[in-house]
Amino acid sequence: MKCYKYGDNVDTDVIIPARYLHIGDIRELASHAMEDIDEAFSGTVEPGDVIIGGRNFGCGSSREHAPLILRERGVKCVIAESYSRIFFRNSINIGLPILTCPEAAKAIQAGETITVNLQSGTIQRDATGQTWVAEPLPPFLEKIRQNGGLLNYLKERQKEHE
Repeated sequence: MKCYKYGDNVDTDVIIPARYLHIGDIRELASHAMEDIDEAFSGTVEPGDVIIGGRNFGCGSSREHAPLILRERGVKCVIAESYSRIFFRNSINIGLPILTCPEAAKAIQAGETITVNLQSGTIQRDATGQTWVAEPLPPFLEKIRQNGGLLNYLKERQKEHE
């Protein structure tokens, strides 16, 4: 997984500029992901790539378009020092895996390749084998993540009660 690294306070208007929010097709909308901070992102990101953020990743507006278009672009997960509260919860709700690991977020550089195990929360730098462990999600949120988002989680719960 190739890494794209951004700094602190990456806001939702940078992740998906508001001028494109009139676009109804998610694929077309996602083609504009990160373009105000990284014009090459949409043309080079591949399924399984990872975004590395600093502090307060996803700050700004409460729109869930931001994590949704990252998921649509095939981003495996976001690893950051910390997240804005609304981006964190929107990511969980739509099934975009996010890992909080300040040490890894500081150490990993753009272009590096890493291996991420979402089940264990381990992050490994491929070149050196250096490993970090992300902060675990609370059990309730982990169940939502494992189900691929809140809607899938609720559907599974409904099946259990039928």
